[in-house]
Amino acid sequence: MTQKDALDILKMGHNVYLTGSAGSGKTYVLNQYIKYLKTHDVGVGVTASTGIAATHMNGTTIHSWTGIGIKDFLSDYDIDHIEQKQYLWNHFKKTNVLIIDEISMLEATRLDMVERVCRLFKRNNEPFGGMQVVLCGDFFQLPPISRNQNSESAHNSKAWKNSDIRICYLHEQHRQSDDDFTKFLNHIRAGKVTDELKKLLESRMNVKLDMATKLYTHNADVDSINDEELNKLDGEIETYTMTSRGSANLVESIKKSCLAPEKLRLKKGASVMFVKNNYELDYVNGTLGKIVDFKNNMPIVKTLSGRKIIVERETWTIEEDGKIKAGIEQIPLRLAWAITVHKSQGMSLDRAEIDLSKSFVAGQGYVALSRVRTLAGLKLIGFNDVALMIDKNALAFDRILKENSMKSRNYIDSFSAGEKKDVHKAFITKASGTKKYV
Repeated sequence: MTQKDALDILKMGHNVYLTGSAGSGKTYVLNQYIKYLKTHDVGVGVTASTGIAATHMNGTTIHSWTGIGIKDFLSDYDIDHIEQKQYLWNHFKKTNVLIIDEISMLEATRLDMVERVCRLFKRNNEPFGGMQVVLCGDFFQLPPISRNQNSESAHNSKAWKNSDIRICYLHEQHRQSDDDFTKFLNHIRAGKVTDELKKLLESRMNVKLDMATKLYTHNADVDSINDEELNKLDGEIETYTMTSRGSANLVESIKKSCLAPEKLRLKKGASVMFVKNNYELDYVNGTLGKIVDFKNNMPIVKTLSGRKIIVERETWTIEEDGKIKAGIEQIPLRLAWAITVHKSQGMSLDRAEIDLSKSFVAGQGYVALSRVRTLAGLKLIGFNDVALMIDKNALAFDRILKENSMKSRNYIDSFSAGEKKDVHKAFITKASGTKKYV
C-alpha cells in the first residue's frame, strides 16, 4: 500500500494499524495525518509507547497521556484515582483521534488498560470510547519490555480484536537505497535467510569504514566511549546547555526522551549525528558528520555528502490542543562514536559499525541492521544465529497483515476521488472539526 492510500483510509475515520518495514515512512504518514487533523481543528492525542518515539511527533507517552503510568493492572481504586484528575478530563473532552506509535512495545494488557480508560473518560462503551484509534508500528521490531515473562503483544488484546481495525501495510522504501541490502532485510523479515545472503552479510565483516557509529545491543557505556574519543582531540571544548520552559514534570519527560544531551560538549573534529529531522536544511535523525569549525559559537558540521551546515538550536515540545505545554531547546547533535540500538530507534544512519555476536532476542539483528541506509555503510564485527532470527508468531501474523492490507487497498480503490472527499468531509464533521475542507 502507498502512503497516499493509507492517508485516504485514515482520513475516512477508520481505526487503523499502520505498519511496514523499517524505513517505509510510517512516522511520516502519522505526521502528515496529524497536520491534516490540526488544520481542520480535530482534537488529536499524539502518543507513543516510548518517549523517544513520542518526541518524533511532539507527543507524549501513552502511559502519561492516559494516566495509567507504569501499572501492570488497574484496580477499582486505581480507576477512581485516575478519574479524579481534571487534566485528563480536559484533554479527553477535546480529543476525537488517538494515535499510539511503536505499538509493538506495548503489551496487550496495557492496551486493554488504555482502552478501558478511554471508555471511562469519554463516557462511551464503544471501543476506545468512540474515538478513532491509529496504531502504528512493526511487530518485527523489539517486543515489549516487561516484568511479566508471559506478556503478549498488543494485537492479542481484547481492545485490538474489538476495534474493527483496518490494516495499512506500507510497501515503499524510503530509507534503504541499496537493492541488495533491501532484499536482504526483506528476507530476514520473511524468515528466509539463505547461505547466499549470509555471505553477503559476511562480506561486511571488519571492513574499513571511517566515521561509522558503533551500535551496541547491550547497554554498554556509550557515554564513556564518546567522552574518551572526544578527549583524544586537540582544541578547546565548546559546551551547549539545554534550556527549558513549561511544567517541570513534562520538561523532565521530554529530556528523558530526547537524544540531544542536556550538556553537549563538542570539539573541532568530533564525530556527531543529528538527532532531529530538518528537511529544509537537508539533515535527518541519524545524519552523520564532523565538526569542522565554529561560527558565532555555533558548530559547523560537514556531512558525509560534503554539505556544510551551521547548526542552530532546535526545540522539542509537548503539545496539547494546539498549545505548547512544555519544551526544551538544544543544538540537535550528539556525539556519534557510539550509540545503543534502542536509542537508534527511528534513525537513518549513513554508516554504522554493528556487533551482533551477543544478540539475545529474535528481531534484535533486524532492528540494528535496518537502521543503515546501504550495505556499503555497514561494518559488521560479528553476528550469531539469534541475530538473524525472527519471532515465529510475528512472522505468522505478518502474513495475515499483508492479506488484510490487500483488502484495505481494494476497499479504498473502490471509491472515486469525489466519493473519498465526501467521506473525508463527513469524518471531519463527525469529529467536531471545522466545516471548512480543502
